[in-house]
Amino acid sequence: MILLILAAFVWVFVHVGVSGTRLRNRGVALLGEGGFTVAFSIASVASIGWLASAWQGAATVPLWFAPGWLRWILALLMLPGFVLFACSLIGNPTAMGGAGLIARGPRGIQRVTRHPMLCAFALWAAVHILGNGDTAAIVFFGAFLVTALAGMPSIDAKMARRHPEAWPGFAAATSILPFGAILAGRNRFVPGEIGWLAPAAGVLLWAGVLHAHARLFGVPVLIFG
Repeated sequence: MILLILAAFVWVFVHVGVSGTRLRNRGVALLGEGGFTVAFSIASVASIGWLASAWQGAATVPLWFAPGWLRWILALLMLPGFVLFACSLIGNPTAMGGAGLIARGPRGIQRVTRHPMLCAFALWAAVHILGNGDTAAIVFFGAFLVTALAGMPSIDAKMARRHPEAWPGFAAATSILPFGAILAGRNRFVPGEIGWLAPAAGVLLWAGVLHAHARLFGVPVLIFG
């Protein structure tokens, strides 16, 4: 368990303590943009490999067991997570891009949340913590949950530094919490900007993972009977 906690700390530090902070600027100044990207990629792959290996070998203590009805709810909660993930990859017009795109205002999934991928990861991690209920899973998936939740304001701060003129308006018209800006009246939902391809891909991916979860990961999502 100690190795798992250490691996989780390293993962969080690499993705929150370095990426999106002034440590990244120092790394870029020292290694150059390309060199830093290579070094960060190596550190990221190494840390997730260590984290996964430490999780598989860690002693664990069950704290609760998810009943059947909760597993159904968690499975359904993963559906918007897959849709958000697909929308972050397909047809995402701004993707936290340059000042010109930000100044133009949010489009598509950015109207729903300016961090669709991190929201998807946060939901995925939280669902798996609730579904597993043991100490090792809490540390493992908790590392991803902390990374996703802390990464959102970290990215916002980085974008504010890079685009001091365009960012305040973009941030005011969007939200971290999905549909937050829409419900607050600061934006509106325009499904035509999102299209059908990304949501359909998310639904198909959700159904595929739900069906193959036991074969892929050795754990069935739903227990019948």
